[in-house]
Amino acid sequence: MTNSVKGAFWDNFLGNSPEWYKITIVAFLVINPILFFNVDPFVAGWVLIIEFIFTLAMALKCYPLQSGGLIAIEAVFIGMTSANEVWHEIVANLQVVMLLVFMVAGIYFMKDLLLFLFTKLVLGIRSKISISVMFCAVSAFLSAFLDALTVAAVVMSVAIGFYGIYHRAASGKKYHHSHDHATDNEVMDHHRENLTEFRGFLRNLMMHAAVGTALGGVCTLVGEPQNVVIGLNANWDFIEFFWRMSPVTIPVLLAGLMTCALLEKLKMFDYGYALPDDVREVLELASAADDEKRTYRDKAALVVQGLVGLWLIFALANHLAAVGIIGLSVIIFITAFAGIVEEHRLGKAFEEALPFTALLVVFFAVVAVISTQGLFTPVIDYVLEHDGNTQIALFYMANGILSMVSDNVFVGTVYITEVKDALINGIIDRDQFDLLAVAINTGTNIPSVATPNGQAAFLFILTSAIAPLIRLSYGKMVLMAFPYMIVMTIVGLFSIIYLLEPVTETMYENGRINHHIESTEHIETGNKH
Repeated sequence: MTNSVKGAFWDNFLGNSPEWYKITIVAFLVINPILFFNVDPFVAGWVLIIEFIFTLAMALKCYPLQSGGLIAIEAVFIGMTSANEVWHEIVANLQVVMLLVFMVAGIYFMKDLLLFLFTKLVLGIRSKISISVMFCAVSAFLSAFLDALTVAAVVMSVAIGFYGIYHRAASGKKYHHSHDHATDNEVMDHHRENLTEFRGFLRNLMMHAAVGTALGGVCTLVGEPQNVVIGLNANWDFIEFFWRMSPVTIPVLLAGLMTCALLEKLKMFDYGYALPDDVREVLELASAADDEKRTYRDKAALVVQGLVGLWLIFALANHLAAVGIIGLSVIIFITAFAGIVEEHRLGKAFEEALPFTALLVVFFAVVAVISTQGLFTPVIDYVLEHDGNTQIALFYMANGILSMVSDNVFVGTVYITEVKDALINGIIDRDQFDLLAVAINTGTNIPSVATPNGQAAFLFILTSAIAPLIRLSYGKMVLMAFPYMIVMTIVGLFSIIYLLEPVTETMYENGRINHHIESTEHIETGNKH
């Protein structure tokens, strides 16, 4: 217990983070100005990047907003960059901020429909291979149009709901009895084997769905936040983004789905758990009871959510407005026609998005440091010394490796900014810029499934209430993601080297995409502003 004012301040600093973590962050804050003023600003800048990546990698110890934010604020104070430069980065990426604020909140109001669909999937398909591939494919499709974190949240809600229903039954309690499903003390002996199998079954579905969010998220402009950053810098709309990524993303998607089926068939890497018949019976009875309790208002709300979902896809595909504005329209349509008019009910929808939105602004502050100090210039120059496919492959792998240990939004933002500068300065032409943009986007999205640090949906699941219930640890998640990462990364690299350029040329000839000669001027103008 704290017995002094000094101790209280130290205990409050970064909350419940480990003692060693707090000391490390303080050491960073002390070292940075010393390096900047007395050694070399370039060295200090690179040390700051390493420090920031460390805070991202240690996200399970402390959310990076606080520790990374302190480092970023100090960088502004000591002159590594300026507040105006940070604001410039934020303004240049305003669409990304609006995407996170409004689109994530908008999809929150579609959760009932998504929960309904996933519940029917789990109970309607008996083949474990079929349900696994279906979970992965549906998660991929939804993540191409919706926010990956929301899709992950829905799958988690289904898993927690199912787990709680069976755990209560396995403990000899009725549906209406209060129960703590976090402990197995009351579970009857003859149910323990089924419970272990059921945990493995849910763990498998969670990982298939998480990988699905990465497979679908890489395909479209709104699939991941960094996609919007890259699409805006390249001046691509929703359709063009999809077509430009397709020579890489479609083969990777197919490879991912085949990997899913093989893992369940071979029962390797902790996959292959089935849904026990006793558990299925309990879940089906509970689902039938929920269907009976569903009122006409509830059914009408599901219809509204389905129609608004179609509107969302149509609006995005036809680029009717900025992504954030489309997200705002989703909020207005669903709440207006589903009877959600209280302010506090609206406010809950924004709780999931705002912490990561704040962290994204901190990303932009670090990007401003990189830009001001020219930190990535030597790296970019080295890669640009290579020609053709070698250059593109190097960008893909560099982004992939960094995204495994860092955050893919941060990595994608940094690299696309540097490549845009190379275009504006005449180092590369527009066609090469487009190919490199594809390499950056796929590099940040595909190999990053290796660790929870690289994919926000993975980290979201790992830090959620479901993870300890189904015995999903950090090491277990890395193990289960490993075969996916190997297959997807290799197929992605093959596609980058052998498919990207020839397929892109075919698209030029068929008129699916343009050379965008005029957009170079657009990029230069945007950069000056």
